[in-house]
Amino acid sequence: MDYLLAINDGLKILVGVSIFFVWVVRYQNIIEEFKLYQLPNWLRDIVGIFKITFAIMLQTTSAYLVLLGSAGIVLLMIAAQFTHFRMKTAYFKRLPSVLLMIFCLLLFLIEFSLL
Repeated sequence: MDYLLAINDGLKILVGVSIFFVWVVRYQNIIEEFKLYQLPNWLRDIVGIFKITFAIMLQTTSAYLVLLGSAGIVLLMIAAQFTHFRMKTAYFKRLPSVLLMIFCLLLFLIEFSLL
């Protein structure tokens, strides 16, 4: 059981740091990517608000907030995959969203099993 708690905490930190890095530190890349995919600025802003909010939820001790945050990120990453598919993006550019989706799905399953 201790190993599940360690994996759970590690995934929370990994997901939180990666979202912060991409949506705060490298925000200019997000702006360019949304322009490249011809997505509106308001959608970029809403996605950013949701992602950062969900990442903050992951850092709480409330199992229900962690479940909601991880499920929210999974849904956003599914939408990202549809966009990548629609735009016929190279597979290596799809990898970050796939990994984030897998990490959040694992986090959801672990958190659910710890209830």
